Amino acid sequence: MATIQRFEDIESWKTARQLTRAVYELSRQGEFAKDFGLRDQMRRAAVSVMSNIAEGFESRTRSLFAEYLGRAKASCGELRAQAYVALDANYIQQQFETLVNMCISCSKQIHAFITYLKTKPE
Repeated sequence: MATIQRFEDIESWKTARQLTRAVYELSRQGEFAKDFGLRDQMRRAAVSVMSNIAEGFESRTRSLFAEYLGRAKASCGELRAQAYVALDANYIQQQFETLVNMCISCSKQIHAFITYLKTKPE
């Protein structure tokens, strides 16, 4: 496996970026755009995934990186739960499955990265 030089090269960060873009796009439409609480919370959760991956990578210690990845994974779960709220509020319908699948994919990538980091010696 090649050494990653920048957080922008991390696959889970790339997925988180796509996820964040999707959340921003969905949350600027219709009634969803007017629900400031849910809209802003979902945006914060999505940005948190990206930010925690980047911050952990830049920490330059493997154990701290794994901790930040855990926070990013938790934010994926938070965002997935909030997608159900958006579905139940009729803000999203056909986009729901895509959004949830993106969250699950990102979460799996993060989990795999955490597992990898824990198997490598410091």
